[in-house]
Formats: sequence, structure tokens, C-alpha cells
Amino acid sequence: MYESFYRLSAKPFQLKPDPSFFYGSKGHKRAMAYLEYGLSQGEGFIVLTGEVGAGKTTLMRNLFRKLESDKIVAVQIVNTHIDSNDILTLVAAAFGLPYAKASKAALLLEIEQFLQRCDRQGKRVLLVVDEAQNLTSETLEELRMLSNFQTDEAPLLQTFLLGQPEFKKTLLNQKMQQLRQRVIATYHLGPLDEQETKAYVEHRLNTVGWQNDPVLDDGAYRLIHLSTGGIPRKINLLCDRMFMMGCLEELHHFGEDAVNEVINDFQQEFDSSQTAAEETENATNQFVTEIHENNNLVKVDLEKMESRLVRMEKSVLFVLDLLKQNLSFGNAKNDFNKR
Repeated sequence: MYESFYRLSAKPFQLKPDPSFFYGSKGHKRAMAYLEYGLSQGEGFIVLTGEVGAGKTTLMRNLFRKLESDKIVAVQIVNTHIDSNDILTLVAAAFGLPYAKASKAALLLEIEQFLQRCDRQGKRVLLVVDEAQNLTSETLEELRMLSNFQTDEAPLLQTFLLGQPEFKKTLLNQKMQQLRQRVIATYHLGPLDEQETKAYVEHRLNTVGWQNDPVLDDGAYRLIHLSTGGIPRKINLLCDRMFMMGCLEELHHFGEDAVNEVINDFQQEFDSSQTAAEETENATNQFVTEIHENNNLVKVDLEKMESRLVRMEKSVLFVLDLLKQNLSFGNAKNDFNKR
């Protein structure tokens, strides 16, 4: 929508990872250097960590663009909420191998034969596992076992593990000692600083033909950095909303006021969502409480009814006993009179 208003060739602040918008900050350049170094070694595990939205996936896709497809077969796994029994199935599926109803032994054999075929064709195989912080120690152990496939000269598989910062704690687990010994490079991708945030925004705008319309002043850039913490995905989200507002209000200049307005909108939306969630939770709790109270009332009523029935039963039994006694007395009197 705002692309045409600002005469841009495409949307500059999309959320999906797109290597065509890759910005080489100091941290991203160092991370890329580590990845390329690890790739040149052709073995072991490379670990890349970073906060959500820091640009890990974009970085990896930018690396993929540089790979020579006739020399390297690279695949990526992104669904990692799985247990150790399913990881081999995902790996086989990523390599395009048959996996339906296959046993673990069959999957391992298929994967090994695939790796050997690639090696005979002079190709290396790279497996990239995203969201690695979701993997269990057992699942990571299955991935480590895959690294045992090798020829006399070299390993047949290399693995990159991308994850959030907590993944480093997983690696420090005592169970991960063997995996740690096979990690040949690791890097943590941090946020952008204030100057890099400005350069990042301008880089994305220039990529889609920005002609300095709208103008963003230094105050706007400073607030963008402060409110997003220098996380690229958060920057994209804020700037996308800001440009949308600018289009609707026909703004050609963004200062602190414009950025603050968008930040306040986000905060109000968050507060509204939080309030709605709290109201829903309170209503649910009240409903549950009423059910318990009603159940307790029903329980009390039943107890009272049961007590009354017991008393009535005793009364009936007492009356029956009296009747029996009267009948016995009457029968005895009649017998006496007959005599």
C-alpha cells in the first residue's frame, strides 16, 4: 500500500527472511565469516545463536546463495518440536528420500546410501537445523550419530545448528560432551547498535529504490533503536507500521513524534490484548468458581435430603414396630379371651 505512495519498488520491511535484503553489520559479517570458515572445513558442527529476530535465518539463506549447487547439497529443517524418533524421518524427507512407515534402521541405511552417492558425485552434504533450542538431548544425539557416516578420507555430512541463546545451555549439559567435541566453530549474533540500526533501515529502503521520501531525522532513528533494541525483526515491524501511518496521513517526514505515535499504538494494542486476556481469565475463573459453588450447594442439598430420608425411614420403621406390637398385643388378647 505505502510502496506506491513513496514510489518504492517493493515492501522494504517485510518480516519473512529475504537474503536480497541482507545487511552486513559488524556482527553479521563476523557471523558469516565463521559460517564460511566452518563450511570450508567440511566437517563437524557449526553453532550459531542469537535472539529471536536477530537475523540468523536470513544470514543462513544469504550463505545458501553463495553455495555452488554442483558441489554442495544443502537442506534446512525448521520444524524442531519433535522427539528423537522423528528427527531421522525429517532428515530423510529433507533429502528427498523415502520415509513413510520406515523403521529407524531403514532410515539410517537410506541416509547413508544417499550421502555415499553424493560423495561419489563429488558433492558435499550440508544439513542446517533451525530453532535448535527446541531439540532434546536425545534428538541432538541422533544428529551426532549421523556425523559418524564417513569415508576413509572425510566425513559425509556437516551440520549447522541455529538456535536462540538458551541453546548454549543445552550444549553445556553433561550429556552433550561428545557433541561439543565435534563443534568446530560457534558464534553469537548480537543486536545492532544505534548507527547500524540507521544504516540497516536505509539499506532496506535503498534496496527498493528509496529517493529520500520520506525523510527520517536522527531523532526518529534514535527512537527506533531504543524501542527495538536493535533487533532486525522488531525494526521491520516498527518501520512497516510507521510507513503505513505515513501513507494514510500523507507524511513525508518522520521525526520523534511520528515514531512515538506508532510506539504508543503498539503499547495500547498490547495493553488491550493483555486486558482482554486478563478479562477472559477472570471470567473463566469466575465460571469455574460458580461451578464449584453450585456443586457444593448441590452437595449440601443432597446431604440435607439424605438426612431427611434417613429420619423419615427411622420414623416409618418406628411406626411399623408400633403396629407390629399392637397387632401382637391384639392377637394375644384375642387368644386369652377365647380361653
